[in-house]
Amino acid sequence: MPVPEPRAPTVAVIGGGQLARMLAEPAAALGIPLRLLAEGPDVSAAQVIPDHVVGDYRDLDTLVKVTDGCAVVTFDHEHVPTDHLRALVAAGVPCRPGPDALVHAQDKAVMRERLAGLDVPCPRHARVADAADVAAFGFPCVLKTTRGGYDGKGVWFVSGPEDAAAALAAAAEAGAELLVEELVEFRRELSALVVRAPNGQSAAYPVVESVQRDGICREVTAPAPDLDPVLSAQAQRLALRVAGELDVTGVLAVELFETTDGRILVNELAMRPHNTGHWTQDGAVTSQFENHLRAVLDLPLGSPAPRATWTVMVNILGAEEDAGRLYDGYPHAFAHDPRLRVHLYGKDLRPGRKVGHVNAYGEDLADCRERARHAAAWFAGEGEWEQGD
Repeated sequence: MPVPEPRAPTVAVIGGGQLARMLAEPAAALGIPLRLLAEGPDVSAAQVIPDHVVGDYRDLDTLVKVTDGCAVVTFDHEHVPTDHLRALVAAGVPCRPGPDALVHAQDKAVMRERLAGLDVPCPRHARVADAADVAAFGFPCVLKTTRGGYDGKGVWFVSGPEDAAAALAAAAEAGAELLVEELVEFRRELSALVVRAPNGQSAAYPVVESVQRDGICREVTAPAPDLDPVLSAQAQRLALRVAGELDVTGVLAVELFETTDGRILVNELAMRPHNTGHWTQDGAVTSQFENHLRAVLDLPLGSPAPRATWTVMVNILGAEEDAGRLYDGYPHAFAHDPRLRVHLYGKDLRPGRKVGHVNAYGEDLADCRERARHAAAWFAGEGEWEQGD
């Protein structure tokens, strides 16, 4: 039997994590076929995207085979080698974001140097090779691997020479280059999420507050409470400017520090749907996942406007001990809060691993926080959220 022509352009997604999984729902609603390159047969996205191939994203031949016949390629993570992306583009396969943009999310040193050239406010920073370089920069400081770090991995808070020596040894063992940054005194962390299409159309979501613990995002509040409207507008303009200057296609998350003296500094960039945008699935007119698909296909973007005054997202993390099946949390969570929205990733439970998130929205911030925290703690097998967390 002849293979029927697809009813819409096929989007190749590299990486089988939860971000690729969450692209599947809006893709199905829009009638957009997805083809997935997954790390294994049972990874998060492979469970819900039938057209998937198991292979190594670091192998160019595999990338070429998976993307054959696809209209565009996008990503669940930033780790595909830059040279491989350039080879795909040279072969006529559009990558969105493209390699010249994505390298700024792949390499922190490249990102810092480019943003400095654009006069974007960033922490003081420098490349370092040895203990003398770190000492010359000054303590306390933060050491980061230039590539490959995420969720607190590849990041060391350094108070003196002994800490620096340990970080340098770990980086040397991994063959990683290091960047040093000042330890910023900040009031809180913010995130400005924008989306940009190849035709230049852009949209900005409300600036949110994120709570990080041990390098992992635990909670997001949209919009950021008590944020000066001038600072909020500044953050959105900054994110839109960065997206334009770097020629980003798709979602760009600009993670920010709000300093104690009322400034904003860029901490990190992510060029893909982002944890700080998961609230948009239930709290915005158009989710970050749908808008990412629209952008990479150069379709008109959807509204980023919030549906409710407040939305709170709390991540569900694997507990220290086996808490049973996450599914077993549904009866209590749904009975306790019929408005709750739950998103599970189909992942095995491991301590500290992100296995899902919950969204609670409404007109009362304290109520949204209590509902989201209670549900996330329940699914994680922790009972009630501890007072003060």
